Amino acid sequence: MDILLATFTALFTVVNPFGAMPVFLTLTHDDASSDQKQQALRACIYMALILIVFFLAGQYVLAFFGLRIHDLRIAGGLMILKAGFELLSSKAHRGKKVSKGVVKESLHKEDISFTPLAMPMLSGPGAIAVCIGMYKPTMNYTELGLIVLAILLVATVSCLILIFSHSLLRFLGKAGLSALSRIMGFIVLALGVNFIVSGIQALFFTGS
Repeated sequence: MDILLATFTALFTVVNPFGAMPVFLTLTHDDASSDQKQQALRACIYMALILIVFFLAGQYVLAFFGLRIHDLRIAGGLMILKAGFELLSSKAHRGKKVSKGVVKESLHKEDISFTPLAMPMLSGPGAIAVCIGMYKPTMNYTELGLIVLAILLVATVSCLILIFSHSLLRFLGKAGLSALSRIMGFIVLALGVNFIVSGIQALFFTGS
């Protein structure tokens, strides 16, 4: 249960579906409620598949490019730190940053579930780095299953948040959403520091 809770907490704060709500509502404001639900469901299914694939196969990708897990943890930690600082900014209530060109292009797409919702908004570089960094060769099948389950739980909760985003925005308001983003930003900052410190420690202790 410790593995499940730790993975869920770390991944949920980096995925941050609350930050995706404003963009999701902007891109689907002309869609029927049923279409919005389908977009949210497909996006979260894609997100889960992307993160599970990177969790299970990420080590092989790193090996192909001659990278070590320590390198990824340090680089991923820097990216997570950047995301944490952005969440702590005063403009956090506006949601995750997406370029105007991407928004304009997405407004004319019938299906926005894979891009930009699933990638890069939900399963962005930070979330992928967290998933790859959590894999250890010494893990048994139970531990692997718990982390996969945590990814599925994050996807499920994210889907519910997107589906009920209208109600959540009315309930939280800009002030509430900004406060929530700041809290999650603090956790994301701590996670980024943990990634960097663990990567540096591994480099010193292993000497490789």
